[in-house]
Amino acid sequence: MKINRLLFTLLSASVFVTGITGTTFAQNKPVKEGNWRGVFKVGELDVPFNFEVKKKTGNELVLTAVNGDRRDDFNAKYITPDSLLVTLNTFEAGLFAKIENDGSLTGAHKSLVPGAGRVIPFTAKAGQSYRFVEPGKEIKPAANITGKWLVKIKSDKPAADRVAVFEQKGNKLNGIILSITGDSRELQGDVQGDEFVLSGFTGSGPSYVKGKIIDGKSIEGAIGAGANPIKFSGTKDDNAALADAYALTFLKPGYDKLDFTFPDLNGKQVSLSDEKYKGKVVIIELLGTWCPNCIDQVQFMAPWYKENKHLGVEAIGLAFEAKDDYEFAKRTLTKLKNRYDIQYDLLFAGKADKDVVAQKLVALKEFLAFPTTIIVGRDGKVKEIHTGFSGKGTGQFYDDYVKKWNEDLTKLIAEPLP
Repeated sequence: MKINRLLFTLLSASVFVTGITGTTFAQNKPVKEGNWRGVFKVGELDVPFNFEVKKKTGNELVLTAVNGDRRDDFNAKYITPDSLLVTLNTFEAGLFAKIENDGSLTGAHKSLVPGAGRVIPFTAKAGQSYRFVEPGKEIKPAANITGKWLVKIKSDKPAADRVAVFEQKGNKLNGIILSITGDSRELQGDVQGDEFVLSGFTGSGPSYVKGKIIDGKSIEGAIGAGANPIKFSGTKDDNAALADAYALTFLKPGYDKLDFTFPDLNGKQVSLSDEKYKGKVVIIELLGTWCPNCIDQVQFMAPWYKENKHLGVEAIGLAFEAKDDYEFAKRTLTKLKNRYDIQYDLLFAGKADKDVVAQKLVALKEFLAFPTTIIVGRDGKVKEIHTGFSGKGTGQFYDDYVKKWNEDLTKLIAEPLP
């Protein structure tokens, strides 16, 4: 099949394109600027995404993923005269695309983590900006589902409730789904009769939600584009809320402090007991560059730290990466540090695995999610642990987090030195 031959050609190139600076060719095939519509093929399912293309230089383009009000810019460079590599910021993944004779793109989203085999084919056409439903083919919505919804997961195992926030205008639908571990990031889609569908792409991989409106006050559906989507039911609830994120992760009985030593990006061993952190309020972020909600948390934390470090505050990012390899982690974390101007220490703690976190941080009773934020007071004792992170797209949930964060940190910073 044509797509299989294409993927083999493009993905074979991935062996040597990591870190590529771009190559100048005599005649690059042009890529049309403006609106584009792409479609990922996940099994038998089509998951659409929208993006914009702009020229940056003769050899570089900017591809901007569009999801509701959210915009994510990615750099695209020619790796042959008729093919592109779109680097997806801090995620170790890329879009490999061949420019066809008719101007369309065909290719794949591929993980760049050595040994990872995930490949998601896609196609894309210029001049299209709709998501799921072509203009003129809309069906009148059975209801308007704007508002908050309490979402219950249908599973044989106990599962925490989630919250969905929708904004519907006619057939157009934007939304975001929150869980105790984080949020889906912004989703965009359509309502057709009594059915709705949403998708999202912000770099790490496609997201997909499909549902049915039972009446104006209840819904049911599934989250995920894979073979085993998460089934749910939901009821409209203006007071819908998640479990208290400060009451999910604890220290084991008998512990009131953390103790760890990990290498920084220069290979230096850094400990929480170092002189640099004594008498300071220390914010410890458990994160990974592969984790979208961790990136959202970094975008909040990096500028906050720069504005407040003079008050006697320090921060440490404990990174658990896709590979248990220091050189690999050094590259991914340096990319993260440079992109978001992180001025606090980033340490490599090991492979991204809950059991590894439990082994490396023995004081934690239970670890639930990346990111997790641990706040240590001036006396060296753990004061708060916050599980997950809700990004700006969650609206009031994000605003409430920021308000409590600033109130709590102001109190801790005001405490006297021990």
